[in-house]
Amino acid sequence: MISDSIKTGIKNAPHRALYHALGLTNEEISRPLIGIVSSYNEIVPGHMNIDKIVNAVKMGVAMAGGTPVVFPAIAVCDGIAMGHKGMKYSLCTRELIADSTEAMALAHGFDALVMVPNCDKNVPGLLMAAARLNIPSIFISGGPMLAGRVDGKKTSFSSISEAVGEYAARKITAEKLCEYEENCCPTCGSCSGMYTANSMNCLTEALGMGLGGNGTVPAVYSKRIELAKHAGMKIMELLEKDIKPLDIMTENAFINALTVDMALGCSTNSILHLPAIANECGIDINPDTVNEISAKTPNLCHLAPAGHTYIEELDEAGGVYAVMNELSKLGHIKLDAMTCTGMTAGENIKNSYNKNTEVIRPVGNPYSITGGIAVLRGNLAPDSCVVKRSAVCDEMLAHSGPAKVFDSEEDAMEAITGGKISAGDVVVIRYEGPKGGPGMREMLNPTSAIMGMGLGSQVALITDGRFSGATRGAAIGHVSPEAAVGGPIGIVKDGDIISINIPENKITLEVPQEEIKKRMDEFIPKTKELSGYLKRYAGLVTSGSKGAVLEIKN
Repeated sequence: MISDSIKTGIKNAPHRALYHALGLTNEEISRPLIGIVSSYNEIVPGHMNIDKIVNAVKMGVAMAGGTPVVFPAIAVCDGIAMGHKGMKYSLCTRELIADSTEAMALAHGFDALVMVPNCDKNVPGLLMAAARLNIPSIFISGGPMLAGRVDGKKTSFSSISEAVGEYAARKITAEKLCEYEENCCPTCGSCSGMYTANSMNCLTEALGMGLGGNGTVPAVYSKRIELAKHAGMKIMELLEKDIKPLDIMTENAFINALTVDMALGCSTNSILHLPAIANECGIDINPDTVNEISAKTPNLCHLAPAGHTYIEELDEAGGVYAVMNELSKLGHIKLDAMTCTGMTAGENIKNSYNKNTEVIRPVGNPYSITGGIAVLRGNLAPDSCVVKRSAVCDEMLAHSGPAKVFDSEEDAMEAITGGKISAGDVVVIRYEGPKGGPGMREMLNPTSAIMGMGLGSQVALITDGRFSGATRGAAIGHVSPEAAVGGPIGIVKDGDIISINIPENKITLEVPQEEIKKRMDEFIPKTKELSGYLKRYAGLVTSGSKGAVLEIKN
């Protein structure tokens, strides 16, 4: 065991003295030391219950003969960070989480890890750390929030975001806005739609790093506590069998994850995070890989915000394993991929089945024959850009319109709420990319305002930043190269016609090539005065098309 090198023999008596200072007995010191990475805090609704999950994990580890030791990971609530400077720090925390977990695990010689994340950047950050450390690891999330209810209909966080736009358009009263505010997020847990947190927790199952139900069992269900105990017990089995993250997160595992991603209609942020995780595993996921899998994978679920079903209903319908079972009928799942259960993906899903064909459509009757995410390319985005196709209405799958250009989210919001955006427009928000933001802010407020004002079937939004998983509509993000590094999005002018064709994976700035060349030759990107972590981050971060990973400079 790794920990033996720091706790056995005469030379390690000083280490043992410090273990005794923690209140550990000789019996506990002699057992495998299992690090439990807790993302608990009191500011993120998806994390406020993680202390209970951690206690259940500790019990499971102890029951199976290990010694559990808890240490923390930070977490930012994207909803609370939305729309102000705080959102610049959200994506940045993914790297902080990975780095700090690596430091803690190696500094203290843990034999194995149980990762307890929940919200947006904690899941990918800890998956990156697991790959980097490559010691036995398993994931158990805090679980999804239950859907809220307003007027007898289920709601979620995106409902209140869009209600702000409805109020601005005088479609609802202040009293109705308050009703949404007080009822759309009724419990702890990650927000109840197929937003980024739930997307990544579900994809952790598909990757093989989380037990069945990890992504879907609601936070407030007792079954979540049972699952946490099983995760604590299972890590001891993984340690005994020496099954490590790189044995699980293989190329086939990422194919499974991308396939499930397309079937579920996950957040476009998954196309930032899966390549970043794969990069830590020595595997390349590029935009072409995404489109190849999307082209052959049917979209089986329309979970909020794309539709009117929620994660709790996906759980009732059989969860991620039921979706994988459906996909296996087409031969799209790599059944021999090893997982944290100690069994293969095929063994895991063989007894799962679709319990509700309204929530999980059969492969013979999908919402679309292609996946929920599309990667577009063209002279506006030579490297790529990304859209959640499953959340785009039919009228906007192909659209051309004049550009309304803004150099920040704040300027765009002022124009949208001020009634300066018209039907047919293409809103362009730039200098919000990984370097230009920096931090690649999510643009939920502009998209929600557009939807709430009734323009969702008539207006497109394009940005070198990114969109929340709660976003719906023709919202195209991750435009690469970004404006700050000289990308063509930086030369777009008000009134330029932009054409979007999602089925054909194309995005085009309809300006003569000679004019584009002239503008590019004259283009000098804007810069910002930065300090602290954002300055270091902006200096190292790569393109959104590469997962916005940090570049190691020799």
